[in-house]
Amino acid sequence: MFSPLCRRLVPQRRARVRTSDNMASQQEQLTLHEAHLSGNSYKVRLTASLLGIRIHKLIDYNVLKQETRTPEYLARVNANGRLPVLQVGNDTFLPESNAACYYLADDPDSKANLIPRDRLEHARMLQWMFFEQYSHEPCIAVLRFWRTMVGVDNLTETQKAQIPGKEKQAAEVLDVMEHHLTGREWFVANHVSLADVVLFAYTHCLDESGLDISKWPAIERWVGRVEGLERYVKLAD
Repeated sequence: MFSPLCRRLVPQRRARVRTSDNMASQQEQLTLHEAHLSGNSYKVRLTASLLGIRIHKLIDYNVLKQETRTPEYLARVNANGRLPVLQVGNDTFLPESNAACYYLADDPDSKANLIPRDRLEHARMLQWMFFEQYSHEPCIAVLRFWRTMVGVDNLTETQKAQIPGKEKQAAEVLDVMEHHLTGREWFVANHVSLADVVLFAYTHCLDESGLDISKWPAIERWVGRVEGLERYVKLAD
């Protein structure tokens, strides 16, 4: 059985329509297929909010009930059976959270400037986005999923045996981030970028991964800066 926290973190599949009046309207009708309290889904919503872009509809799936593995989902939304997927209009589906964030931010007219214009800084932004997917998520996000959504008591013995190794990997990843952030405010250039957004999603809730953020003070200060941004939204919003 799941704890009350677990049940809160596994929402029933539902559709919600955004009606915020202070968001910039888009010609494109955007739908986000998501697991609402997943960090990967949160990245896309946070990116959209910082940019003033309205996501018109949120559709939640219960991944523990295999709702992204149905024939309908695999045929229409994402053949890889993963979330989130950003749907543009009726028939265009863009899987992978960081790709969806990039799509939203890649607007030369945007004043939010989440993508650096400088060629090298742009590449460094991508460097940290790749780091997030290859080094950060496989340990920090997995620990959060196991502890808050599945529950440690429900893990297989193989999964339980992997926890110490993933905790060690997570500490090493956070050490890299701490070193980079020491003496600087943002990961790239002198302003917030997509690198910050995607790394923030699972870092700001390290306690849910079983990690103590106070051990990395530069990261903790950076988290506070992101939370202080205009149009910042919380994961559960």
